[in-house]
Amino acid sequence: MATFLYKLGRFAFRRRRFVALIWVALLAVAGVGAATASAPAADSFSIPGTEAQRAFDLLDQRFPGANADGATARVVFKAPEGESMTDPANKAAVERTVHALRSGSSQVDRVADPYAAKALSKDGRTAYAQVSYKVTGFELSDTSKDALKDAAEDGRDAGLTVETGGNALQAIPETGATEVIGIAISAVVLVITFGALIAAGLPLLTALIGVGIGVSTITALSSTLDLSNTTSTLATMIGLAVGIDYALFIVSRYRAEITDGREREEAAGRAVGTAGSAVVFAGLTVVIALVGLTVVNIPMLTKMGLAAAGTVVIAVLIALTLIPALLGFAGTRALPRKARKAPKAPKARKGSETDEVHGPDAGAEERPNMGTRWAHFVLRRPVAVLLTAVIGLGAVAIPATSLELGLPDDGSQPTDTTQRKAYDLLSDGFGAGVNGPLMLVVDGRDAHAGESVKSAAARVAKKVGGLDDVAVVTPPTFNRAGDTAMLNVVPKSKPSSVETEDLVHDIRSTTHAIAQDTGAKTLVTGTTAMNVDVSQKLNDALVPYLALVVGLAFLLLMVVFRSVLVPLKAALGFLLSVVAALGAVVAVFQWGWLADVFGVEQTGPIMSMMPIFMVGVVFGLAMDYEVFLVTRMREAFVHGERPGEAVVTGFRHGARVVTAAAVIMISVFAGFIGSSDSMIKMIGFGLAIAVFFDAFLVRMAIVPAVLALLGRSAWWLPRWLQKLLPNVDVEGEGLRTQLADADADADADADSDDGAADAGNAREAARV
Repeated sequence: MATFLYKLGRFAFRRRRFVALIWVALLAVAGVGAATASAPAADSFSIPGTEAQRAFDLLDQRFPGANADGATARVVFKAPEGESMTDPANKAAVERTVHALRSGSSQVDRVADPYAAKALSKDGRTAYAQVSYKVTGFELSDTSKDALKDAAEDGRDAGLTVETGGNALQAIPETGATEVIGIAISAVVLVITFGALIAAGLPLLTALIGVGIGVSTITALSSTLDLSNTTSTLATMIGLAVGIDYALFIVSRYRAEITDGREREEAAGRAVGTAGSAVVFAGLTVVIALVGLTVVNIPMLTKMGLAAAGTVVIAVLIALTLIPALLGFAGTRALPRKARKAPKAPKARKGSETDEVHGPDAGAEERPNMGTRWAHFVLRRPVAVLLTAVIGLGAVAIPATSLELGLPDDGSQPTDTTQRKAYDLLSDGFGAGVNGPLMLVVDGRDAHAGESVKSAAARVAKKVGGLDDVAVVTPPTFNRAGDTAMLNVVPKSKPSSVETEDLVHDIRSTTHAIAQDTGAKTLVTGTTAMNVDVSQKLNDALVPYLALVVGLAFLLLMVVFRSVLVPLKAALGFLLSVVAALGAVVAVFQWGWLADVFGVEQTGPIMSMMPIFMVGVVFGLAMDYEVFLVTRMREAFVHGERPGEAVVTGFRHGARVVTAAAVIMISVFAGFIGSSDSMIKMIGFGLAIAVFFDAFLVRMAIVPAVLALLGRSAWWLPRWLQKLLPNVDVEGEGLRTQLADADADADADADSDDGAADAGNAREAARV
């Protein structure tokens, strides 16, 4: 592989105009596709195989035109102090608003009048109108949303407090200025790392090009593939992080090769052949982790994983081709000013020490850098460092034992939004459960002889109404065929509470017994029940997903490192860091610790997909640092260094760049903490803290400590396994030998030419 990548790097450097033109053309095509694409057809959240999804599908069949998955809105009215919603003036204002809602858009299916539906609070001060649409939230036109907002303004003009909730007003999440700050921090880190603006700008430029191509492609295909806006946000997040990191490693290795005295084209080839191999395998681990999300069988999560994986593939290809091409354009400006003025180092020869110099400044090898000093410290006290890091991460992981899962609703929105205000008004006026009603679907087609769907529905209503956490059970509504009934159940507790989740399970147990007696099956659905089913499905899929992803990555790392214990250590270290990150997420977003610092306005359950999502994304990113750092150690060990010396060599050459890469990735992820969307905020925080734990505690502390304790056994691989595993030459040993032999042949030819010339001169002198 290293030899192929070496040739690719040299080709990209020589044909830099052609390579750059190809990437610019791809960016232009993707941009045009995104600009001309229609809006997403839907933000579908179907969960195949769950009871809630089966109930939705049954409603679509038995209640045609009901639009069970259509967008909904609740317009909540509250009368001023001392007044009632039944006062003539207030009632007239509500009726005008209802009329405006019905006539405001052709996408409106029906509007429930608060007075006809008896949607009035006990104190008479609060009422709400339920609006149902024929289309999903992401299919709603701007005209429909404007009509909804204008209708609310009509009520406010009459002196009422009017707020609107529901998914009809869902919008693209705003990330705010913090995302830009994250990119700015990345730029500062790159400038400090490279000491040259051109070298610092290349990773940022190529990462933005890669993200531009990836996100534009996602936007262009969003209508066809039903891709949500969250998919683009995730692709941006992952693409920026890995794009900057991969380019950083290639540019760093290129500068090291230039310092060794290589010609620029040769340096580009060697940089892609060595660091590029690590980039390929690091990218493969990320892709495996993201594509592995398909085993969960949640379409939205699958699409998010595949889209992000595609962006990672683009980042790898750009690092291998566009980076060497741009280095060709940059010339010596990719080097620090001192290096440009310094005399050129002699060309490295086979077996020379300069062949192992890999840093922006060859003189730095004469004095220990921070990475070298840290490695020596860990080698002197491996047990103390290992115990400190493990105990520290274990302590942070403790809150994860209290993890509660759920999906965000309007109660998790910022307090200044109309959705959150409507949620609070409904909770105050009707109880928290009205924000998350359950829907029961009674299927009587297979009822026993003598049983009717009406009698079965009546039994269901009576039994469910007697459960502890049930506030209201509405009378059943029957379809035209008379074989299916629909009931609404309002819990006493809020939608995201444990009590409501328990109620869903209690209803299913109760109705299962009725189904055995009558043959009429009852299915529980609604947003709250869907959330419960999603959480259960994700929990059930976590262990198989872990086994698949960790197993495949373990095999991949065995191929890379030619070791059994090093991949095992890498996987165990990752599990420790991801559990600690989950503990931090629970402490902030569920317990409320430092909530003000991170802008968390409402604590509650952790997003259901957060654990499995963090496992997928963080595992791939964690293996990046493992590959980049440990391949240097493996390279040194293969060249004859003792295990301890190899650890020091790996840190001397890799610690600075890995540290810079981690800081960049953390700053990019942390930039999304400023998002207005609670899910994006939680993902940004979780990924940032997980990268921090993994890069600085696991890879920088636990890894060298474990390798120091294992010694030579760390690199042990059974002979039978050595024969089975392919040798992919990630360290570039084969490439180095090939190039060294070529250098030796060239030197021999030069020496022979010089010798022949000297002999000729001697003969000429003798004749004279």
